Amino acid sequence: MADVKAAPYEMPVTGVHIWYYFICKREVWLIVHQIAADQDDENVDLGRFFNDQTYQRDKKELSFGHIKIDRVREERGELVIGEVKKSSRFKESARYQLLYYLDTLRQMGITARGELLFPKERRKEIVEWTPEAKTKLDKAIADIRKIARFPVPPPPKKIPFCQKCAYREYCWAEEG
Repeated sequence: MADVKAAPYEMPVTGVHIWYYFICKREVWLIVHQIAADQDDENVDLGRFFNDQTYQRDKKELSFGHIKIDRVREERGELVIGEVKKSSRFKESARYQLLYYLDTLRQMGITARGELLFPKERRKEIVEWTPEAKTKLDKAIADIRKIARFPVPPPPKKIPFCQKCAYREYCWAEEG
């Protein structure tokens, strides 16, 4: 029998990792290392509320593998998946999270189109998989795996997201 070499282990990446990668690399490290954010933070509660209480007609969650899609529906024979966000402020993060889901489905032989849903703004944006987006997504996935192997988190960087981040006390506790 010939020697068969096992493929090297690759850490599973999730949509949440993708979302935070485009906002804060430190938060990616914290999440990967299962350091819990402040679960009593009002922004965490607001996010849960928007996900639970909006778009009830399309309320069909789908979880499998390492992804959890907020909304799934069929429209004129086409699969449409939706990601609900409380605002479009971090649209690039939301876009790549949804592209990650589209890419995962595509790898399974399922073609779909995506919709970013912003209920507070009463807006939606169509997101479609493209080879260019796939290239950027693959780079993000490789970077997330690299960040995960760091022995300590990247140093904190003050960004606008910090004001409403559930990790803000962890990152900035010693700051006046």
